Amino acid sequence: MKYKVSILLALLASWLVWSGHFQVWEAGFHHYFLLVLGLLSCLFCVWLAIRMKIVDEEGAPVQLGLRPFIAYFPWLLKEIVVSNIAVTKIILSPSMKLQRMMVEVTAHQQTELGRVILANSITATPGTISVHMEEDKIQVHALSFEGAEEDLSGNMDRRVCRLEKTK
Repeated sequence: MKYKVSILLALLASWLVWSGHFQVWEAGFHHYFLLVLGLLSCLFCVWLAIRMKIVDEEGAPVQLGLRPFIAYFPWLLKEIVVSNIAVTKIILSPSMKLQRMMVEVTAHQQTELGRVILANSITATPGTISVHMEEDKIQVHALSFEGAEEDLSGNMDRRVCRLEKTK
């Protein structure tokens, strides 16, 4: 039940932010009609997700609490920006020094959710893509060795372990 409620709240918050209808006290049929339509569309999406049986701890990781937003996501955003700059330098350089390679990264997370967060974080950073994940091994395609160094160093792995509080 907590996963369903968390998805509904996330959808409602997202709808409110994107719609810009914050003044609930505004009078008028038009305003209330839009608010009701937004609520109904969010409820319909949650109902659809429940029918598809895709509401679980991976889709709505409420057990992590606010830790991802406070500790992990700001660091990940910084890494994405740094990786974007590195990939841009590679692409714009006249010699285009690509050293494409497949790298195997060991995931030390104890839960499947932690391994999925690690694989998605690797993919989110430009220049690296998680290709295959089996148990605690993640195959990563990297554009250059410098891009793969971060994945090999284990910094991202340690941060995800701290996120799920396993290490």
